[in-house]
Amino acid sequence: MATREQRLADFITEGTPPDTVPCQLLCEDHVGTYMLPFVCVFVEGRWINEKTGLPIDAKVVGWRPAARGASIG
Repeated sequence: MATREQRLADFITEGTPPDTVPCQLLCEDHVGTYMLPFVCVFVEGRWINEKTGLPIDAKVVGWRPAARGASIG
């Protein structure tokens, strides 16, 4: 299993992407880090599920641009 540092190394951990750029998100809770199984976009200062349009209720610790057409999870 990858360590927290190894997982963070695969993501951008500072700043935010330009609005509406589809991204994969690495989140963290009291158990550890996990990648959301869906694509999100950063819009008006918050992360949104690209498909549902709903805001993400998670602590985002990293992001990376998602490849178009790639499945997540």
